[in-house]
Amino acid sequence: MNRSTELFQRDADAVSDVMKLRFYPMVAKAAGGALIRDVDGREYLDFSAGWGVANTGYGHPRIVDAVCKEMNRLSFSPTISVLNEESIELAERLRGMIPGDFEKAVWYGHSGSDANEFLYKMIPAATGRSRIVSFVGSYHGQTMGSYSMSGHPAQGKFTGGGNVTKIPYPYCYRCPFERDRETCGLFCLKYVEDFVFDSQVSPNQVGALVAEAVQCDGGDVVPPDGYLQGLERLCRKYGILFVLDEVKIGFGRTGKMFGFENWDVTPDAVVMAKPMGSGQPISAVTGRKELMNAGVGMHMFTTAGNPVACAASLATIEVIEEEKLAENAEIQGEYLLDRLRELQAGCPAIGDVRGKGLVIGVELVEDTETKKPASELAALVVYRCYELGLLLYDSGISANVIELTPPLIITKQQCDRAVEVLRQAIEDALTGRIVREDLGDFAGWG
Repeated sequence: MNRSTELFQRDADAVSDVMKLRFYPMVAKAAGGALIRDVDGREYLDFSAGWGVANTGYGHPRIVDAVCKEMNRLSFSPTISVLNEESIELAERLRGMIPGDFEKAVWYGHSGSDANEFLYKMIPAATGRSRIVSFVGSYHGQTMGSYSMSGHPAQGKFTGGGNVTKIPYPYCYRCPFERDRETCGLFCLKYVEDFVFDSQVSPNQVGALVAEAVQCDGGDVVPPDGYLQGLERLCRKYGILFVLDEVKIGFGRTGKMFGFENWDVTPDAVVMAKPMGSGQPISAVTGRKELMNAGVGMHMFTTAGNPVACAASLATIEVIEEEKLAENAEIQGEYLLDRLRELQAGCPAIGDVRGKGLVIGVELVEDTETKKPASELAALVVYRCYELGLLLYDSGISANVIELTPPLIITKQQCDRAVEVLRQAIEDALTGRIVREDLGDFAGWG
Protein backbone atom coordinates (compact mmCIF):
# COMPACT_ATOMS: atom_id res chain seq x y z
CA MET A 1 0.00 0.00 0.00
CA ASN A 2 1.40 3.41 -0.97
CA ARG A 3 1.31 6.36 1.39
CA SER A 4 -1.53 8.12 -0.45
CA THR A 5 -3.83 5.10 -0.18
CA GLU A 6 -3.07 4.75 3.51
CA LEU A 7 -3.86 8.41 4.19
CA PHE A 8 -7.08 8.29 2.20
CA GLN A 9 -8.24 5.35 4.30
CA ARG A 10 -7.47 7.27 7.49
CA ASP A 11 -9.21 10.35 6.08
CA ALA A 12 -12.33 8.33 5.21
CA ASP A 13 -12.54 7.17 8.82
CA ALA A 14 -11.68 10.42 10.63
CA VAL A 15 -12.80 13.40 8.51
CA SER A 16 -16.40 14.44 7.86
CA ASP A 17 -17.73 13.77 4.38
CA VAL A 18 -19.58 17.08 4.55
CA MET A 19 -16.35 18.97 3.82
CA LYS A 20 -15.17 16.76 0.95
CA LEU A 21 -15.16 17.36 -2.80
CA ARG A 22 -12.65 14.93 -4.25
CA PHE A 23 -11.60 14.62 -7.89
CA TYR A 24 -8.57 12.31 -7.55
CA PRO A 25 -6.53 10.57 -4.81
CA MET A 26 -4.07 13.41 -4.30
CA VAL A 27 -2.30 13.86 -0.94
CA ALA A 28 -0.06 16.91 -1.00
CA LYS A 29 3.28 16.88 0.77
CA ALA A 30 5.18 19.93 -0.47
CA ALA A 31 4.85 22.68 -3.06
CA GLY A 32 6.80 25.48 -4.67
CA GLY A 33 5.87 27.87 -7.45
CA ALA A 34 3.33 26.11 -9.67
CA LEU A 35 4.42 22.59 -8.71
CA ILE A 36 3.09 20.25 -6.02
CA ARG A 37 4.67 17.03 -4.78
CA ASP A 38 2.57 14.28 -3.21
CA VAL A 39 3.42 12.00 -0.29
CA ASP A 40 4.69 9.33 -2.69
CA GLY A 41 7.18 11.73 -4.30
CA ARG A 42 5.31 12.38 -7.54
CA GLU A 43 5.31 15.93 -8.94
CA TYR A 44 2.35 17.72 -10.51
CA LEU A 45 1.82 20.97 -12.40
CA ASP A 46 -1.03 22.75 -10.63
CA PHE A 47 -3.42 24.50 -13.00
CA SER A 48 -6.01 25.04 -10.29
CA ALA A 49 -3.91 27.15 -7.89
CA GLY A 50 -5.85 25.39 -5.14
CA TRP A 51 -9.23 26.70 -6.38
CA GLY A 52 -7.68 30.08 -7.18
CA VAL A 53 -5.95 30.62 -3.82
CA ALA A 54 -2.27 30.43 -4.82
CA ASN A 55 -2.11 33.41 -7.19
CA THR A 56 1.49 34.13 -6.17
CA GLY A 57 2.41 30.45 -6.41
CA TYR A 58 3.23 28.20 -3.50
CA GLY A 59 5.77 29.25 -0.90
CA HIS A 60 6.69 32.66 -2.29
CA PRO A 61 9.68 33.66 -0.12
CA ARG A 62 8.47 37.21 0.53
CA ILE A 63 5.12 35.99 1.80
CA VAL A 64 6.67 33.19 3.87
CA ASP A 65 9.01 35.76 5.39
CA ALA A 66 6.16 38.14 6.21
CA VAL A 67 4.16 35.36 7.90
CA CYS A 68 7.13 34.12 9.93
CA LYS A 69 8.11 37.61 11.07
CA GLU A 70 4.59 38.43 12.14
CA MET A 71 4.15 35.09 13.90
CA ASN A 72 7.27 35.83 15.93
CA ARG A 73 6.28 39.43 16.63
CA LEU A 74 2.51 39.13 17.29
CA SER A 75 1.06 35.71 16.66
CA PHE A 76 -2.48 36.85 17.43
CA SER A 77 -4.71 39.58 18.71
CA PRO A 78 -8.53 39.59 18.51
CA THR A 79 -9.09 42.46 16.10
CA ILE A 80 -12.72 42.75 17.15
CA SER A 81 -11.50 44.05 20.53
CA VAL A 82 -7.72 44.62 20.43
CA LEU A 83 -6.25 46.53 17.51
CA ASN A 84 -3.20 45.51 15.52
CA GLU A 85 -1.40 47.75 13.08
CA GLU A 86 -1.42 45.21 10.23
CA SER A 87 -5.22 45.09 10.03
CA ILE A 88 -5.41 48.87 9.86
CA GLU A 89 -2.68 49.12 7.22
CA LEU A 90 -4.33 46.45 5.09
CA ALA A 91 -7.73 48.15 5.36
CA GLU A 92 -6.17 51.39 4.18
CA ARG A 93 -4.56 49.59 1.23
CA LEU A 94 -7.81 47.89 0.26
CA ARG A 95 -9.78 51.12 0.41
CA GLY A 96 -7.27 52.71 -1.95
CA MET A 97 -7.55 49.83 -4.42
CA ILE A 98 -11.30 50.17 -4.91
CA PRO A 99 -12.60 53.03 -7.12
CA GLY A 100 -15.30 55.47 -6.12
CA ASP A 101 -15.44 59.00 -4.79
CA PHE A 102 -17.14 58.02 -1.54
CA GLU A 103 -16.05 57.05 1.97
CA LYS A 104 -15.19 53.37 2.38
CA ALA A 105 -14.55 50.92 5.20
CA VAL A 106 -13.38 47.30 5.39
CA TRP A 107 -14.84 44.27 7.17
CA TYR A 108 -12.69 41.15 7.78
CA GLY A 109 -13.53 37.45 7.79
CA HIS A 110 -11.94 34.12 6.92
CA SER A 111 -13.50 33.01 3.61
CA GLY A 112 -15.71 34.02 0.74
CA SER A 113 -18.63 32.40 2.54
CA ASP A 114 -18.53 34.57 5.65
CA ALA A 115 -17.81 37.65 3.53
CA ASN A 116 -20.92 37.09 1.44
CA GLU A 117 -22.81 36.25 4.62
CA PHE A 118 -21.95 39.79 5.73
CA LEU A 119 -23.79 41.11 2.67
CA TYR A 120 -26.81 38.90 3.25
CA LYS A 121 -27.12 40.25 6.79
CA MET A 122 -26.15 43.86 6.32
CA ILE A 123 -27.75 44.86 3.00
CA PRO A 124 -31.30 44.90 4.44
CA ALA A 125 -30.05 46.59 7.62
CA ALA A 126 -28.23 49.31 5.69
CA THR A 127 -30.81 50.00 2.98
CA GLY A 128 -34.14 49.27 4.64
CA ARG A 129 -34.90 47.09 1.61
CA SER A 130 -35.42 43.39 2.19
CA ARG A 131 -34.69 41.97 -1.25
CA ILE A 132 -31.41 40.95 -2.95
CA VAL A 133 -30.95 40.08 -6.63
CA SER A 134 -28.28 37.55 -7.62
CA PHE A 135 -27.66 35.18 -10.53
CA VAL A 136 -28.39 31.67 -11.69
CA GLY A 137 -25.09 29.76 -11.67
CA SER A 138 -23.51 31.99 -9.01
CA TYR A 139 -21.53 30.51 -6.14
CA HIS A 140 -21.20 32.83 -3.17
CA GLY A 141 -20.49 30.43 -0.33
CA GLN A 142 -21.55 27.69 2.06
CA THR A 143 -23.05 29.57 5.02
CA MET A 144 -26.83 29.87 4.85
CA GLY A 145 -26.92 33.52 3.78
CA SER A 146 -24.23 33.16 1.13
CA TYR A 147 -25.85 29.87 0.14
CA SER A 148 -29.17 31.66 -0.29
CA MET A 149 -27.62 34.20 -2.66
CA SER A 150 -26.01 31.41 -4.71
CA GLY A 151 -27.61 29.91 -7.80
CA HIS A 152 -25.42 26.84 -8.36
CA PRO A 153 -27.22 23.45 -8.60
CA ALA A 154 -24.66 21.87 -6.26
CA GLN A 155 -26.23 24.01 -3.54
CA GLY A 156 -29.80 22.88 -4.03
CA LYS A 157 -29.94 20.45 -1.11
CA PHE A 158 -31.03 23.07 1.43
CA THR A 159 -33.71 25.71 1.43
CA GLY A 160 -32.22 29.19 1.32
CA GLY A 161 -33.69 32.56 2.18
CA GLY A 162 -36.83 33.61 0.36
CA ASN A 163 -35.71 37.20 -0.06
CA VAL A 164 -33.34 36.49 -2.98
CA THR A 165 -34.42 36.75 -6.62
CA LYS A 166 -32.12 34.98 -9.09
CA ILE A 167 -31.81 36.10 -12.68
CA PRO A 168 -29.97 34.56 -15.68
CA TYR A 169 -26.27 35.33 -16.05
CA PRO A 170 -25.22 36.35 -19.59
CA TYR A 171 -24.02 32.87 -20.59
CA CYS A 172 -23.77 33.54 -24.32
CA TYR A 173 -22.77 29.98 -25.30
CA ARG A 174 -25.96 28.71 -23.64
CA CYS A 175 -28.20 31.74 -23.85
CA PRO A 176 -31.37 30.98 -21.83
CA PHE A 177 -33.29 33.23 -24.22
CA GLU A 178 -31.89 31.47 -27.32
CA ARG A 179 -30.60 34.73 -28.76
CA ASP A 180 -27.52 35.33 -30.89
CA ARG A 181 -24.78 37.16 -29.02
CA GLU A 182 -23.92 39.33 -32.02
CA THR A 183 -27.45 40.64 -32.57
CA CYS A 184 -29.28 40.30 -29.22
CA GLY A 185 -28.50 43.83 -28.06
CA LEU A 186 -27.93 42.52 -24.52
CA PHE A 187 -31.47 41.21 -24.25
CA CYS A 188 -30.58 39.61 -20.91
CA LEU A 189 -30.00 43.11 -19.52
CA LYS A 190 -33.32 44.41 -20.86
CA TYR A 191 -34.95 41.37 -19.25
CA VAL A 192 -33.94 42.58 -15.78
CA GLU A 193 -35.75 45.90 -16.05
CA ASP A 194 -38.58 44.95 -18.39
CA PHE A 195 -39.53 41.64 -16.76
CA VAL A 196 -37.85 41.01 -13.39
CA PHE A 197 -38.41 44.51 -12.01
CA ASP A 198 -41.87 44.64 -13.55
CA SER A 199 -43.32 41.28 -12.52
CA GLN A 200 -41.04 39.55 -9.99
CA VAL A 201 -39.70 42.10 -7.56
CA SER A 202 -40.19 45.84 -7.40
CA PRO A 203 -36.87 47.69 -7.61
CA ASN A 204 -37.76 49.80 -4.58
CA GLN A 205 -37.68 46.58 -2.55
CA VAL A 206 -34.17 45.61 -3.75
CA GLY A 207 -31.28 46.59 -1.48
CA ALA A 208 -28.50 45.23 -3.69
CA LEU A 209 -27.66 43.37 -6.84
CA VAL A 210 -24.81 40.91 -6.22
CA ALA A 211 -22.85 39.63 -9.24
CA GLU A 212 -19.59 37.91 -10.10
CA ALA A 213 -17.60 39.89 -12.65
CA VAL A 214 -16.70 36.50 -14.16
CA GLN A 215 -18.87 33.61 -13.04
CA CYS A 216 -16.35 30.93 -12.07
CA ASP A 217 -18.07 27.90 -10.54
CA GLY A 218 -20.97 28.52 -12.91
CA GLY A 219 -18.64 27.61 -15.78
CA ASP A 220 -16.01 30.36 -16.11
CA VAL A 221 -18.49 32.54 -17.95
CA VAL A 222 -17.24 35.94 -19.10
CA PRO A 223 -20.00 38.53 -19.54
CA PRO A 224 -20.23 40.36 -22.86
CA ASP A 225 -18.87 43.89 -23.01
CA GLY A 226 -21.44 46.38 -21.81
CA TYR A 227 -23.31 44.03 -19.51
CA LEU A 228 -21.73 45.03 -16.18
CA GLN A 229 -21.92 48.67 -17.18
CA GLY A 230 -25.61 48.19 -17.91
CA LEU A 231 -26.18 46.56 -14.52
CA GLU A 232 -24.49 49.48 -12.82
CA ARG A 233 -26.71 51.96 -14.68
CA LEU A 234 -29.81 50.03 -13.57
CA CYS A 235 -28.64 50.06 -9.98
CA ARG A 236 -27.99 53.80 -10.06
CA LYS A 237 -31.40 54.42 -11.63
CA TYR A 238 -33.26 52.61 -8.85
CA GLY A 239 -31.00 53.36 -5.88
CA ILE A 240 -29.79 49.75 -5.61
CA LEU A 241 -26.34 48.88 -4.26
CA PHE A 242 -24.12 47.39 -6.98
CA VAL A 243 -22.02 44.66 -5.32
CA LEU A 244 -19.36 42.54 -7.03
CA ASP A 245 -18.05 39.21 -5.76
CA GLU A 246 -14.33 38.99 -6.59
CA VAL A 247 -13.64 36.06 -4.25
CA LYS A 248 -11.98 33.95 -6.93
CA ILE A 249 -10.95 36.33 -9.71
CA GLY A 250 -9.61 39.20 -7.63
CA PHE A 251 -5.97 39.98 -6.98
CA GLY A 252 -4.64 39.91 -10.52
CA ARG A 253 -6.23 36.85 -12.08
CA THR A 254 -8.02 38.55 -14.99
CA GLY A 255 -5.08 40.76 -15.97
CA LYS A 256 -6.28 43.52 -13.65
CA MET A 257 -6.12 43.63 -9.87
CA PHE A 258 -9.90 43.10 -9.85
CA GLY A 259 -12.00 41.57 -12.59
CA PHE A 260 -14.51 44.41 -12.74
CA GLU A 261 -11.69 46.77 -13.79
CA ASN A 262 -11.86 45.17 -17.24
CA TRP A 263 -15.23 46.88 -17.71
CA ASP A 264 -14.73 50.25 -16.00
CA VAL A 265 -17.49 50.05 -13.40
CA THR A 266 -17.58 51.39 -9.84
CA PRO A 267 -19.11 48.95 -7.37
CA ASP A 268 -20.55 50.04 -4.04
CA ALA A 269 -18.90 47.04 -2.37
CA VAL A 270 -16.39 44.38 -3.38
CA VAL A 271 -16.08 40.91 -1.84
CA MET A 272 -12.59 39.39 -1.78
CA ALA A 273 -11.13 36.24 -0.24
CA LYS A 274 -9.38 33.22 -1.77
CA PRO A 275 -6.05 34.64 -3.04
CA MET A 276 -5.78 37.69 -0.81
CA GLY A 277 -3.64 35.93 1.83
CA SER A 278 -1.78 33.47 -0.43
CA GLY A 279 -3.18 30.59 1.61
CA GLN A 280 -3.68 32.32 4.96
CA PRO A 281 -7.42 32.33 5.80
CA ILE A 282 -8.64 35.88 5.28
CA SER A 283 -11.53 37.58 3.51
CA ALA A 284 -12.78 41.13 3.28
CA VAL A 285 -15.60 43.29 2.08
CA THR A 286 -14.63 46.81 1.07
CA GLY A 287 -17.47 49.20 0.44
CA ARG A 288 -19.46 52.31 1.20
CA LYS A 289 -19.36 53.29 4.85
CA GLU A 290 -23.14 53.44 5.10
CA LEU A 291 -23.20 49.71 4.31
CA MET A 292 -20.08 48.73 6.23
CA ASN A 293 -21.06 50.66 9.39
CA ALA A 294 -24.78 49.80 9.44
CA GLY A 295 -24.41 48.05 12.79
CA VAL A 296 -22.00 47.30 15.61
CA GLY A 297 -20.94 43.75 16.45
CA MET A 298 -23.48 42.23 14.07
CA HIS A 299 -21.13 39.96 12.08
CA MET A 300 -17.80 39.40 13.81
CA PHE A 301 -15.35 36.53 14.25
CA THR A 302 -12.69 36.29 16.93
CA THR A 303 -9.78 35.40 14.65
CA ALA A 304 -10.81 37.60 11.69
CA GLY A 305 -8.34 40.31 10.70
CA ASN A 306 -5.61 38.68 12.74
CA PRO A 307 -2.11 40.15 12.29
CA VAL A 308 -0.55 37.09 10.63
CA ALA A 309 -3.20 36.84 7.90
CA CYS A 310 -3.13 40.61 7.36
CA ALA A 311 0.67 40.56 7.03
CA ALA A 312 0.34 37.79 4.45
CA SER A 313 -2.21 39.84 2.51
CA LEU A 314 -0.07 42.97 2.54
CA ALA A 315 2.87 40.94 1.21
CA THR A 316 0.62 39.34 -1.42
CA ILE A 317 -0.46 42.73 -2.74
CA GLU A 318 3.15 43.90 -2.90
CA VAL A 319 4.27 40.77 -4.77
CA ILE A 320 1.44 41.03 -7.31
CA GLU A 321 2.15 44.70 -7.95
CA GLU A 322 5.96 44.66 -7.92
CA GLU A 323 6.36 41.41 -9.88
CA LYS A 324 3.64 42.48 -12.35
CA LEU A 325 1.70 39.26 -11.93
CA ALA A 326 -1.53 40.75 -13.28
CA GLU A 327 0.33 41.68 -16.45
CA ASN A 328 1.69 38.14 -16.68
CA ALA A 329 -1.82 36.77 -16.22
CA GLU A 330 -2.98 38.80 -19.20
CA ILE A 331 -0.04 37.71 -21.40
CA GLN A 332 -0.14 34.03 -20.46
CA GLY A 333 -3.94 34.00 -20.51
CA GLU A 334 -4.05 35.22 -24.11
CA TYR A 335 -1.44 32.65 -25.10
CA LEU A 336 -3.25 29.85 -23.30
CA LEU A 337 -6.58 30.80 -24.90
CA ASP A 338 -4.96 30.70 -28.35
CA ARG A 339 -3.47 27.26 -27.67
CA LEU A 340 -6.76 25.92 -26.34
CA ARG A 341 -8.67 27.23 -29.34
CA GLU A 342 -6.18 25.46 -31.59
CA LEU A 343 -7.00 22.31 -29.61
CA GLN A 344 -10.72 23.01 -29.99
CA ALA A 345 -10.42 23.23 -33.78
CA GLY A 346 -9.45 19.57 -33.94
CA CYS A 347 -11.62 18.26 -31.11
CA PRO A 348 -15.44 18.12 -31.54
CA ALA A 349 -15.83 17.38 -27.82
CA ILE A 350 -14.81 20.98 -27.03
CA GLY A 351 -17.86 23.15 -27.51
CA ASP A 352 -16.45 26.44 -26.27
CA VAL A 353 -13.25 28.00 -24.95
CA ARG A 354 -13.56 31.27 -23.04
CA GLY A 355 -11.74 33.28 -20.42
CA LYS A 356 -10.29 36.50 -19.15
CA GLY A 357 -6.64 36.47 -18.12
CA LEU A 358 -5.95 33.25 -16.23
CA VAL A 359 -9.51 32.20 -15.51
CA ILE A 360 -10.35 29.99 -18.47
CA GLY A 361 -13.09 27.46 -19.16
CA VAL A 362 -13.04 24.62 -21.69
CA GLU A 363 -16.62 23.43 -22.12
CA LEU A 364 -17.03 19.79 -23.11
CA VAL A 365 -20.09 18.63 -25.04
CA GLU A 366 -21.40 15.36 -26.43
CA ASP A 367 -22.42 17.07 -29.65
CA THR A 368 -21.55 20.53 -30.95
CA GLU A 369 -24.99 20.99 -32.52
CA THR A 370 -27.13 20.17 -29.49
CA LYS A 371 -24.43 21.32 -27.02
CA LYS A 372 -25.46 18.54 -24.66
CA PRO A 373 -23.13 18.82 -21.64
CA ALA A 374 -20.52 16.05 -21.43
CA SER A 375 -20.38 15.85 -17.64
CA GLU A 376 -18.97 12.34 -17.37
CA LEU A 377 -16.33 13.14 -19.97
CA ALA A 378 -15.24 16.14 -17.90
CA ALA A 379 -14.82 13.97 -14.79
CA LEU A 380 -12.78 11.44 -16.78
CA VAL A 381 -10.59 14.16 -18.27
CA VAL A 382 -9.88 15.73 -14.88
CA TYR A 383 -8.92 12.35 -13.42
CA ARG A 384 -6.76 11.44 -16.42
CA CYS A 385 -4.99 14.81 -16.25
CA TYR A 386 -4.11 13.97 -12.64
CA GLU A 387 -2.67 10.64 -13.75
CA LEU A 388 -0.59 12.49 -16.35
CA GLY A 389 0.72 15.01 -13.81
CA LEU A 390 -1.65 17.99 -14.23
CA LEU A 391 -4.02 19.21 -11.51
CA LEU A 392 -7.25 20.97 -12.41
CA TYR A 393 -10.98 20.65 -11.72
CA ASP A 394 -14.28 20.78 -13.54
CA SER A 395 -16.91 23.43 -12.94
CA GLY A 396 -20.18 24.67 -14.42
CA ILE A 397 -23.85 24.20 -13.69
CA SER A 398 -23.60 20.83 -15.48
CA ALA A 399 -20.05 20.04 -14.25
CA ASN A 400 -18.85 19.86 -17.85
CA VAL A 401 -16.37 22.76 -17.95
CA ILE A 402 -12.66 22.14 -17.43
CA GLU A 403 -11.42 25.09 -15.40
CA LEU A 404 -7.87 26.43 -15.77
CA THR A 405 -6.85 28.87 -13.03
CA PRO A 406 -3.08 28.41 -12.63
CA PRO A 407 -0.88 30.56 -10.39
CA LEU A 408 -0.17 33.96 -11.93
CA ILE A 409 3.54 33.13 -12.10
CA ILE A 410 2.90 30.53 -14.81
CA THR A 411 5.19 30.42 -17.87
CA LYS A 412 4.61 29.83 -21.57
CA GLN A 413 6.36 26.46 -21.32
CA GLN A 414 4.04 25.39 -18.49
CA CYS A 415 1.03 26.48 -20.55
CA ASP A 416 2.27 24.34 -23.44
CA ARG A 417 2.68 21.37 -21.12
CA ALA A 418 -0.82 21.81 -19.71
CA VAL A 419 -2.42 21.96 -23.17
CA GLU A 420 -0.57 18.82 -24.26
CA VAL A 421 -1.67 16.92 -21.16
CA LEU A 422 -5.26 18.10 -21.62
CA ARG A 423 -5.19 17.00 -25.27
CA GLN A 424 -3.94 13.56 -24.26
CA ALA A 425 -6.49 13.25 -21.46
CA ILE A 426 -9.43 14.10 -23.75
CA GLU A 427 -8.16 11.61 -26.34
CA ASP A 428 -7.75 8.89 -23.70
CA ALA A 429 -11.24 9.51 -22.35
CA LEU A 430 -12.88 9.54 -25.77
CA THR A 431 -11.14 6.31 -26.84
CA GLY A 432 -12.05 4.43 -23.66
CA ARG A 433 -8.58 4.25 -22.13
CA ILE A 434 -10.17 5.54 -18.95
CA VAL A 435 -13.75 4.74 -17.93
CA ARG A 436 -16.10 5.77 -15.13
CA GLU A 437 -15.26 2.73 -13.02
CA ASP A 438 -11.62 3.85 -12.88
CA LEU A 439 -12.62 6.94 -10.91
CA GLY A 440 -14.17 5.15 -7.96
CA ASP A 441 -15.33 7.83 -5.51
CA PHE A 442 -13.35 10.58 -7.26
CA ALA A 443 -15.97 12.11 -9.52
CA GLY A 444 -15.94 15.63 -8.07
CA TRP A 445 -19.31 17.35 -8.48
CA GLY A 446 -20.73 14.15 -9.99
